[in-house]
Amino acid sequence: MPACLIVLALFAGSARGESHPVRWAADASADVPFTFHDLKDQTQLTGFEYDLVQELGRHMKNPLQFVQNDWDGLIPGLERGLYEMVICGIEITPEHAEGIDFSDPYYVTSERLVVRRDGPHFDTLDQLKGHIVGTLKATQAERILQNHPEIEMRTYDEETNVFLDLVNGRTDAILIDGPIAQYYGSPNPALEVVGAPIGRVAYGVAFAKGKHGALREQVNTALAAMMQDGSLHKILANWKLWSPEMAAMTGDRTTLAAEPAGWIRYTEALHSATSWKARFWRYVSFIPFLAKGAALTLLVSLCAMVLAVALGLALALIRLYGPRPLASLTSVYVEVVRGTPLLIQILFLFYGLPEFGISLGPFLAGVLGLGLNYAAYEAENYRAGLQSVAPGQMEAALALNMTHFQALRFVVVPQAFRLVMPVMTNDFISLLKDSSLVSVITLTELTQTYIRLSSTYFDYFGTGLMVGGAYLILGLPFVRLARMAEKKLAQPHTRRE
Repeated sequence: MPACLIVLALFAGSARGESHPVRWAADASADVPFTFHDLKDQTQLTGFEYDLVQELGRHMKNPLQFVQNDWDGLIPGLERGLYEMVICGIEITPEHAEGIDFSDPYYVTSERLVVRRDGPHFDTLDQLKGHIVGTLKATQAERILQNHPEIEMRTYDEETNVFLDLVNGRTDAILIDGPIAQYYGSPNPALEVVGAPIGRVAYGVAFAKGKHGALREQVNTALAAMMQDGSLHKILANWKLWSPEMAAMTGDRTTLAAEPAGWIRYTEALHSATSWKARFWRYVSFIPFLAKGAALTLLVSLCAMVLAVALGLALALIRLYGPRPLASLTSVYVEVVRGTPLLIQILFLFYGLPEFGISLGPFLAGVLGLGLNYAAYEAENYRAGLQSVAPGQMEAALALNMTHFQALRFVVVPQAFRLVMPVMTNDFISLLKDSSLVSVITLTELTQTYIRLSSTYFDYFGTGLMVGGAYLILGLPFVRLARMAEKKLAQPHTRRE
């Protein structure tokens, strides 16, 4: 208990104003070629947007600090003040501009079609009538496909899932941004990018609506300088992303002689581990990251379970033995919490409460979300356990001149606790797995680590086995401890002489 309280205090968030260095956010879990973890060194970030940010910092003469966040949480985190700007392939569209402010575009591209080499060949959208086309949700490509109702559209959260479904024949084609098509489609021998560019896509730096106007002007000035001095051209050429659209936007028609080192490094690393021996050593390199994610998963789960047990027992006692108004309130709490999704509760604690002046850190919000949710289930378990204790036990305790509180503490609750021990163990295992939901509030626990590693290397099978084994290893000791405690509590109490 004290250790959990100390950790909660260390991770508790606080209201923050403007700070230096300037914080920028992206989802680096699977965001090739924007900002992602280097395939040869997972401790390092790389990507064309990551390089762009470093150059922005030099032109602005101000260091920029990276903040990891899940894709769906990037804009809510921006509005919450977790960081000052988002640079993560955010498309400049009228719909997006209603909710956030944008810098000038730093990259312009188009949508591209990707198909299987051994499948039906399509060069245009018109040829895809009656076929299934995959794309990312909330993108320009999705809006284009919505204007073609004769095409069956499937939307995805992760780029790798889009391309895996195409490879496995679940879709017939992909419509997606040019950089993503190049980095996920071109290196795959089973796929090819076909047809002419479709539409126009512009990426911009995102800012909270009506805030950070001075910072936005600094970014625009730096971007203009980078286009003028050629540094932006060099970054994009390094990643083989300089395009006719960029040449038209910047007026830079020059051709750089340097090789695209970033592109070459990525493709070489992607195809380097083809043998079982290479894969084995790659999996070995995953162990430190999985261990770090497992440690956070375990810590969140333990602290949340302590809260759930304590609060659940209090709720059960109040519901059975407390005043009627309080008992009614506990019933309402249990029904509301059990009737709403855990994910919504976590998001509400982290992103919703700041509107009322309550700002919780990611760790504290995760522990509270899990603990408060599971407390409702524990309360019902304890209520059933308390009611299963024979009424004569309470009567006998009172006959021995115990107070009502003493009878509960020394007679009824210990017996009920023994009865619900197996159920508590199951609940902890479930909570351990549900802790994966805290990844949506910037905590990189075990499941988020799995998403990053599997998406980066297109390896869901081997990495999935490792993560599944990690969850199993985390849960088994607690099952064993619970059984030992159950046997101990089941032994008849004997008086010590």
